[in-house]
Amino acid sequence: MDRALGFVGNHPFLFGILAALAVLFFVIENKRSGRKISPNTLGMMVNSQNAQLIDIRAKKKFSTGYIQGSRNIPFTELKEHLEEIRAIEHPVIIICDMGVQAGAAVQMIGKANVYRLEGGIGGWQSGGMPLVGLKDVQTKGKVKAKPSLHK
Repeated sequence: MDRALGFVGNHPFLFGILAALAVLFFVIENKRSGRKISPNTLGMMVNSQNAQLIDIRAKKKFSTGYIQGSRNIPFTELKEHLEEIRAIEHPVIIICDMGVQAGAAVQMIGKANVYRLEGGIGGWQSGGMPLVGLKDVQTKGKVKAKPSLHK
C-alpha cells in the first residue's frame, strides 16, 4: 500500500492520465450501450409518450412472462425489422433478460429515441412490477393434488 501511495505521490501526471482514461472509458461504454430507463420511468413513458415496447428475448422466454404491451422480436431476428423499428416516431424501449443485450440492440437500431430497460425483465420483476402471461404458465405447470381419503 505504501508503494502505491508513493507511486501516486511521485508520478501525479501519470496518475491523472490513468484517472482520466478510466472516466472516459465509463462515459464511452455508457453511450455505447444506450440510454437506460428505470422500470418506473417505463410506465410513465408508455402512458405519456405512447412508448413502444420491444422484447428481444427468445420466443420461449417471452411466453413465460412479458411486460404488458410488449411486442416480441427476438434478437436473432432484429436485423430483419430494423427499418420498421426506425420508422416508429414514438420512443422505443428495448427489453431483454438483464439489460445487457438490449444495449447491443439499441446500438444496432441507432436512433436517438431508443432506450433500454435498466436491469431488463429481472430489474422489472425486482421492482415489484407484474408480468403478463406468468400466472398462466405457472398454473399450467402445477400438478393437482390427489384426493385424500382422510378427512
